[in-house]
Amino acid sequence: MVIIDTHVLLWLLSDSAELSASAKKELKSGKEICVSIASLWEIAIKKSIGKLKLSYSISDIAEKCEKYKIGILPIRPEHLDLIQNLQPIHSDPFDRLIIAQAITEHMAIITRDSIIPRYEGVDIIW
Repeated sequence: MVIIDTHVLLWLLSDSAELSASAKKELKSGKEICVSIASLWEIAIKKSIGKLKLSYSISDIAEKCEKYKIGILPIRPEHLDLIQNLQPIHSDPFDRLIIAQAITEHMAIITRDSIIPRYEGVDIIW
């Protein structure tokens, strides 16, 4: 199972050329793919403050996830327990939650983020 970062979700849904060959291969591998509910929350916030222009709603994104067979991972207490002990390497709260979810759930993260690989025990695909 792998978890995709927010930008990967957006690029996948828009069929962007930004996705790396390794990321595309992993997304087509047949492995279980999920996205954090925090990514949908991040998209909603960025849309509301004008930092992200999207014509579709969060509900539309959730429907597209279902179509692409991407599960939406809820936030569980054990994810939040781990956040309390994460080193403050990354300042983005959404990325910190995705990191905690990946570690807790034993998942690799598909991301182009250059800070996430600094965390010990996080497997990155890009």
